[in-house]
Amino acid sequence: MGLAMAARAIRGTVARFQGDPFGPAGREALVFEEDCLVLVEDGIIARVGPAETMLASLPPGTPVDHYPGAILSPGFIDAHVHYPQMQMIGAAGEELLAWLDAFTFPAEAGFSDPEHAEDVAGRFLRELLRAGTTTAAVYCTVHAHSVDAFFAESERFGTRMIAGKVLMDRNAPPDLTDTAASGTEESATLIARWHGKGRQLYAITPRFAPSCSEEQLEAAGRLWREHPGTYVQTHLCENVAETAWVAELFPERSSYLDVYDHAGLTGPRAIFGHAVHMTEADFACCHRTGSVLAHCPTSNLFLGSGLFRLFEAKRADRPVKVALGTDLGAGTSFSQLQTMNEAYKVAKLGGTTLSTAEALWLATTGAAEALHLSDRIGAIEPGREADIIVLDPAATPLLQFRTAYCRDLTETLSVLMTLGDDRAVRASYVAGVPVYDRDRAGDPFVYPT
Repeated sequence: MGLAMAARAIRGTVARFQGDPFGPAGREALVFEEDCLVLVEDGIIARVGPAETMLASLPPGTPVDHYPGAILSPGFIDAHVHYPQMQMIGAAGEELLAWLDAFTFPAEAGFSDPEHAEDVAGRFLRELLRAGTTTAAVYCTVHAHSVDAFFAESERFGTRMIAGKVLMDRNAPPDLTDTAASGTEESATLIARWHGKGRQLYAITPRFAPSCSEEQLEAAGRLWREHPGTYVQTHLCENVAETAWVAELFPERSSYLDVYDHAGLTGPRAIFGHAVHMTEADFACCHRTGSVLAHCPTSNLFLGSGLFRLFEAKRADRPVKVALGTDLGAGTSFSQLQTMNEAYKVAKLGGTTLSTAEALWLATTGAAEALHLSDRIGAIEPGREADIIVLDPAATPLLQFRTAYCRDLTETLSVLMTLGDDRAVRASYVAGVPVYDRDRAGDPFVYPT
């Protein structure tokens, strides 16, 4: 059973940005409009304004979903996550390279079974929505049907997702490798099948430089040029040993990032996960090319990879586009609230302070801008797709007690980022339809019709 995408109004306190909090507006960029009404028509936000004045002018029979005391936010955007690693969250005890061999590759080998891929894709999409994430850049496996399984489930929910088949032609188990030719051919077929179909977007996905020959990286670069509007996603400078390995494998390149730049894999819509061990030349290259860095704090802490230098990346004279990623399964939570919590701590350990406004920006409006989707998602504004989540400051007894002492809504949101998780997400609207409702009787998930 589903819910139709008809006119609907959502009432609550709206969180909005009136500028980039990393810019001159600073913390004042984040504003809250209390008792606001968001009118959605055919999945698009039609009007936003004070409930008192808008209620009288609603089309007759328009349902109004009222959330007193809740905060309406743009749906969270996860810039880096692996759906096949859902089954191995919390696999502890190793650093990156040994962790891949011990846990990741065996888990991904199981996706040779299409039924397993379909099962995990269904579970994964539901956990994203439970956590308030309505868009994500997702790694599938080397198996083309793992991409089909993911996009098919995303299409059922109507979510705007970015995903792609992993490319690996070396330094991986034989059952998880392809070739430069087969990887390109399968990716091109998947692009034709899924990119731009409804709200689905394709990402060409070389896993990371050590698992790709120079031939495969160059083939990925050519494929990207042949399909404007698609994305590239891969890993970059995550771990000290990994970065040293890249230097051995590509001795003619000046840095890890230069490997990708040389292959034509930097530029707008290129998303690089982690970027912990970057040089100034690397940051400058990202700024010059418009490449995006996905900051994955829970993963970097869990594997001991290091601390991402967010404010160095965002330096005013050559700012780099940055968004937040959970990086499951090295990451430890689907929740972007918990990811913001850990990003705050990583910044503190680096001698800086991540404001509430900056944290929310990295997971919503700023992420949409970084991914060239700000004309569609990332803001509760007329003309945007109505991906909206409802945050409940009283979701747990502790949250209810603590938020009663908050001085303003910024502090309330800060507390949600510290104490909140999926329980604090009351509902997730996708194109105006509450596909997840925490308090719905029976199944909290429903496909739109």
